[in-house]
Formats: sequence, structure tokens, C-alpha cells
Amino acid sequence: MAEAGISGWIGRLLRGLGRRLGDHAVAAAEADAATAQDRLREAIDLLPEGVVFLDAEGRYILWNKRYAEIYHRSADLFRPGAPFSETLKIGVARGDYPEAIGREEEWLAERMHRLMNPSGERHEQRISDGRWLMIEERRTLDGGVIGLRVDITAMKQQAEALEEALHRAEAASRAKTEFLADMSHELRTPLNGVLGLGQALAATELSDSQRVLLTDMVGSAQDLDGLVNGLLDYGDRARAADAAPGGGVTPSDVPALRVLAADDNPTNRKVVELMLGAAGAQVISVENGQQAVDAWRAGAFDVVLMDLRMPVMDGLDAIRAIRKAEGAGLPRAPIIVISANTSETDVEASAAAGADRHIGKPLRAEQLFEAISGVLD
Repeated sequence: MAEAGISGWIGRLLRGLGRRLGDHAVAAAEADAATAQDRLREAIDLLPEGVVFLDAEGRYILWNKRYAEIYHRSADLFRPGAPFSETLKIGVARGDYPEAIGREEEWLAERMHRLMNPSGERHEQRISDGRWLMIEERRTLDGGVIGLRVDITAMKQQAEALEEALHRAEAASRAKTEFLADMSHELRTPLNGVLGLGQALAATELSDSQRVLLTDMVGSAQDLDGLVNGLLDYGDRARAADAAPGGGVTPSDVPALRVLAADDNPTNRKVVELMLGAAGAQVISVENGQQAVDAWRAGAFDVVLMDLRMPVMDGLDAIRAIRKAEGAGLPRAPIIVISANTSETDVEASAAAGADRHIGKPLRAEQLFEAISGVLD
């Protein structure tokens, strides 16, 4: 470790004192100074952080063992009075500072500017062996610089591990959400067909034994619907909000309406056609979002019913396309999303795309009539 800087200063001080004191006093002062210097050196060497002292011109005065250990590839260059900039240049030429590669001169200028204008602000530095250092530099009373170096490699690794774990957790959460959405769609789509067709069949003439069988079938489908809702624990609040009839809404509220219904499942299309057809509405059914946009452009519809998950173009994109076309002067179409996906996120996505309502499957006739009445009002 360098001692010449401090020793020289102490020597000058003692020579000045020697002119006023006798040799005995000077010898005693030198002994005390040597003891103090040894204690200072020992104290600095015991610090867990790397410490370096530079003079006002940026030259080495003193450094501790930890500083030399941290910069072990350059430790042979440390000597009192040597410019810090020269050590830094050699380190850059050796590739000791990865961030300087490809922009060596610019990096050196930035580093020396920060060094000679110390603000005490901490910054990080990566060195070639993969370690990370936290650097803090402050101005001393005599115009020099004291620099601290702390090895934060372990902290960086922990932070990276935590970030990676967070990304994995987010990915798992997205996968869970997608799985639940898929499960919801795959389970509720056939349930929608069973319950919808059951309702339509109940409106026809049946024998007593047939009606008993139908009641059992619909009851079993409703029980299954309840189990699915409990299993998925998914969007019940959104579904419940639209499930309640709107103050005695009946099929008489929707006669003579021209309705466009988009759903890729033929049974679901049949359910809507039966429900609305029995009430006197004219239903035009299509299989995907692109067909829905094309049909809407070609004909005047009072209401658009839109499934979300469809091939070619999904429901959200179809809604956006319709709303964009309306901005060009076409009349606004009331749009109701009918989907097995009824989470809060799904409802918000529908609203953001431009839907007026979002109701869930399995679809009930009174639920559909209430939604249509609501958007028309």
C-alpha cells in the first residue's frame, strides 16, 4: 500500500517543527507520527470496502488492501503519484471494463469527468471477471478525491434471480389465465347449446313424460353449469350482473328486429336463432368476425351479437373494425358480446373494443332479451 504521499506530508511538517524544537522533541514527534500512520494504515486495511485517496490532480496517494484485491489485474500499476487516468487507460486496453468496449475514448472521458467532478452519487461498474462494483466518490477538504468500492455482485445476482422468478410467476399466471379461459370456453359452449335448446324445446307441445325428461335434462345441465362456475371461479360477478332479467323483460320487447349473430359454433347459432326467432326477430347468422363485418356493411341491423373466440377474425377485432367504419359516417350499431369468457378482464376488453354489453354463456332467453332491450334503450 502507498505511504509516500502521507509520509511526505508528515516529513514536511516535522522539518518545520525541527526549526523550533530540539532534536529530542523532533524524534519524539516522528515516533508518534509513525505510530499514528501505522494505526491509520491498519484501520484503512481493515475496512471491508475498497478505499482510494487521490490528490487534486487525480494522482494516487493511498489505497487499502481491499481496493487492490478488487482491481487485482491493475494492482501492479498502483504507485504514489501515478495518474489514475493512466491506470484506467491500461485497464481499458486490457478489456477490464466491458462497458468501454467499442467506445473506449468516450468511456474514458466520461469516467474521468465523473472522477474529477465527484458528487457523491453512487453508480455501478462491471469488470471483466463478471463482478459488479458500487462506486462512490467525494471531494476531500484539500481538493482531492476519496473513492469507495463495494462488491455488489451477490446483490446483483439475487436481484436477477428475483426478477427471473417474477417473470416465471407472471408467465405462470398468464398460462393459468389462458387455461381458465380455454376451459371456460370449452365447457360453457356445449352447456350453452344444451340449455338453449332445452329452453326452446320447453316452448313446444310435449307429453307429460317428455316434459319430465326435459326438466331432468335442463336441471342436470344447470347443475353442471354451477359446477363449472365453482371449478373455474371465473367471472361469476360479471355473469350475475347480466343474468338477472331487467324488470320483467319478455320476448315481446324484441319482435321485428333485424339481428346479426356471429358465432363459430353451429349449436350456439341455432340457440340464438330459436330464442329470437320465437320472439319474431329476424336473425342472420355468420361463422366468424370477418363475415360479421362484411354482413354488417352489407345490411342494416338493429343489433349485433358477437362471440369472442372465432376463426379468421375474433370478436374483439370485428368490433373494432365495425366501430372504425362507423367513424367514417356509418350509423352506430348496438353490439352485445355473448361469450363463455366472462372474467373482469374479458368484460373490460369488450368495452374497450366498443361493445355495449357483455353477457355470458350458457345463454338464457330472458338474459338475451334484457340485454337487447338495454342497448336499444
